[in-house]
Amino acid sequence: MKIGILCYPTFGGSGVVATELGKALAEKGHSIHFITYSQPVRLEHFQENVFYHEVTVADYPLFEFAPYETALTSKLVDVAIFEKLDLVHVHYAVPHASVAYMAKQILKEQGYNLPFITTLHGTDITLVGKNESYSPVVTFGINQSDAVTSVSRSLRDDTYRNFKIRKEIEVIPNFIDLQRFSKLKKDHFRRAIAPNNQRIIVHASNFRAVKRVSDVVTVFNKIHAEIPSKLLLIGDGPERSRVEKECRESIGCDDIRFLGKLEAVEEVLSVADLFILPSESESFGLAALEAMACQVPVISSNTGGIPELNIHGVTGFMSDVGDVENMANNALTILRDDHTLNEFKQRALEQAKRFDIHEILPIYENLYARVLKSSTITS
Repeated sequence: MKIGILCYPTFGGSGVVATELGKALAEKGHSIHFITYSQPVRLEHFQENVFYHEVTVADYPLFEFAPYETALTSKLVDVAIFEKLDLVHVHYAVPHASVAYMAKQILKEQGYNLPFITTLHGTDITLVGKNESYSPVVTFGINQSDAVTSVSRSLRDDTYRNFKIRKEIEVIPNFIDLQRFSKLKKDHFRRAIAPNNQRIIVHASNFRAVKRVSDVVTVFNKIHAEIPSKLLLIGDGPERSRVEKECRESIGCDDIRFLGKLEAVEEVLSVADLFILPSESESFGLAALEAMACQVPVISSNTGGIPELNIHGVTGFMSDVGDVENMANNALTILRDDHTLNEFKQRALEQAKRFDIHEILPIYENLYARVLKSSTITS
């Protein structure tokens, strides 16, 4: 199949999933065409059957805001005709679903049928999509999709609850490449971070308010008061400066390190003992899955799609949003002795294996085949 993929090229979960899915499909022999405004961050090396088409927006003085949606639509039409795309898979409804619909209508005028699938990832529904400035267009784009998927049951239910959706939404969970995300032998790295064999705790996110990174610091300080430990914070974003200030005023300041954006996050996860994800809202929890694949148990909130991933008392523990006392107590339960910690680590890995990309990829391939067959019948 020749598949176009519309996504955001940034470190966000939707862009990561879209890119990894495309790369995996390319390995199976499909021709994959990424169409976006810059090269996706996970598309760092040449790969057979993978193509990147950059969208450029004309700088015209009349426009106060660049018309990216129009430029993206035009680029999709051009790529579809030249590359003879079979279908388009759009990740993140805003604005990609409406772009795909517009391109489909333009191509229809030329006798070309281009079906499209929309995958909902989270904030495109729970935050951005609900805004009255976008809601009617998001609803329309989803309903006009040839198929719709969601990364969790929770997100699917939120979509039905907040939008007038007539389409069936199929749940296809996020996935992990277990060849990349696995525990690496990094003893020298661990000794450099924790020379006295302290416990290593990790958090990774885009440092937005919804991630509640301040709660991570609070939980860590409570752990630190009981057990010698280090905290590694991966990522960057609008909340980082404020959190850094809080860290400087905390009792565990000397044992907290900000690592910024890292591409090889699996190297840090390989030396970690615990991952903390206290988010206020989380459609799936891809960062937690990456940690679990590296044998790291998870302390998390119980919101959104997290309960579909983190099994309470098995792969880690869940608490109510903001209950830092409970999170800290649960963390101490895991960290106090090596035997308990190792049991949680092993169970985290076993759970992660359920989300291996080789288990999820055939589900997408079957969906593509169904959409193409249905589109051929109706066109």
